Amino acid sequence: MSDPNRSCGVLLHPTSLPGTAGCGSFGAAARDWIDLLLRQGVGVWQLLPLAPTDGTGSPYSSPSGSALNPWLIDADDLLAAGLISSAEHADLPGGGYSHLVPSTAAARAAAVAVALGRHWSEQPRERQQLFADWRRSQAFWLVDHCRFMVLRRRQQGRPWWEWPGPLAQRQGRALRQLEAEHGPELLDEALLQWQLHHQWAQLKRRARAGGLRLVGDLPFYVAHDSVDVWCRRCLFSLGLDGQLQQQSGVPPDYFAATGQLWGTPVYRWWRHRLSGFRWWLKRLELQLDLFDLLRLDHFRALESYWSVPGADTTAEHGHWRPSPGQALLARLDRRCRRQGRLLPDGRLPLIAEDLGVITPEVEALRDRFLLPGMKILQFAFDGNDDNSYLPANYKGERWVVYTGTHDNATTEGWWQSLDDDSRSRIGNLVGHPVTSPSWQLLELALASRAELAVVPLQDLLHLDDGARFNTPGTVEGNWSWRLQGPIEELEGALQGYGAIAARYGRGVG
Repeated sequence: MSDPNRSCGVLLHPTSLPGTAGCGSFGAAARDWIDLLLRQGVGVWQLLPLAPTDGTGSPYSSPSGSALNPWLIDADDLLAAGLISSAEHADLPGGGYSHLVPSTAAARAAAVAVALGRHWSEQPRERQQLFADWRRSQAFWLVDHCRFMVLRRRQQGRPWWEWPGPLAQRQGRALRQLEAEHGPELLDEALLQWQLHHQWAQLKRRARAGGLRLVGDLPFYVAHDSVDVWCRRCLFSLGLDGQLQQQSGVPPDYFAATGQLWGTPVYRWWRHRLSGFRWWLKRLELQLDLFDLLRLDHFRALESYWSVPGADTTAEHGHWRPSPGQALLARLDRRCRRQGRLLPDGRLPLIAEDLGVITPEVEALRDRFLLPGMKILQFAFDGNDDNSYLPANYKGERWVVYTGTHDNATTEGWWQSLDDDSRSRIGNLVGHPVTSPSWQLLELALASRAELAVVPLQDLLHLDDGARFNTPGTVEGNWSWRLQGPIEELEGALQGYGAIAARYGRGVG
């Protein structure tokens, strides 16, 4: 019998779904994936950020943090709805069905946007009214998103601080001129986002009807070259010229002698306090409209953050500075309580990404709001009996345990990198020889006290590091893994997962 306090899930980003040109979409394969999870009693689908990606393909550094990635639009569904013509559908860029091809995905999305706008005036009045209502409801982010994306193209992709002064400074006359001269392009962008949100909402309704929870992911910082920073510069540590005064990162440690420098502006927290955290709260609410649960990436920066001088090229000379995370989360808790967004047990619908070197103060902030933290099994086997990632050492149930994440090697790749002593030690902990590392680590996760166990799909398929999604600190070859066959070929792997999960009281129903 399943336990309502114990569940299991799969980590898979929609770009990896099969069946469409260039990139996975919110279409038929996504519906089939939801149905497969529900059929096999898997209760959670975890995704990465759904925002547009940066130049490397990373969804964690987006030019528009509140928008959805246009690559994910499904043209077949638009054709079926009568929003684009069969001729326009046939002319869309194709190819790249087996691998994620950014150029194809981007060209396809751009062509879809133009097709949506081309015949918009001919659409039924009811549909036009639905769009107008949605456009008003999303004005907080949508108006500037459309401006920013059109200007980016017009400025040949240059960062906003290199645009002509009136545009970089958002002078009213320049923005009105943009509206007058490029109205059709702005409409195309808005229509594209409307249909992306509509397609995602249909997937969410399908998941919710079957009891499947959707888990999203929110980066802590936003990209320097983003609409978020361009239109609200006062909230970020920037100079008058738009350059970074202070930037984000983490200090030197065992893994990086000079630390990690992320190049995103840190927050002017005093400005956020003065506004009652309005921008942060709207940002969180927009994401909670999309998902049932939200993982907060780099949660530790809500307690204190590493701030590095903007001109530095390493993170060595930064300083820890306090963050008002407690005040922000308390305000979010009150708003979620009023809006009925809390979980059934009264908690915020958040997961704290608390990996790395975490201080007692960060743990206290996490625990004050009863947020589950994260455990990664690949980190558990260093030979120390008190390793906090070992399931035997979990204190309480308020955890989400993963075999690995999008930033780790696949479990097969990790196992292949271990020496014989490490493999023997893991075998002793497991209780028998390790012959299938992906599935044996998965069973450890399912058997643990953690309230939620999540496995990347690559681990269910026994894939090696050729299927790794991201290698932190590198810019080539990431974010591009994609399923090679149709969703129905995953039935056996998901059936086995669901059967093991059911033995440990996890599942739907």
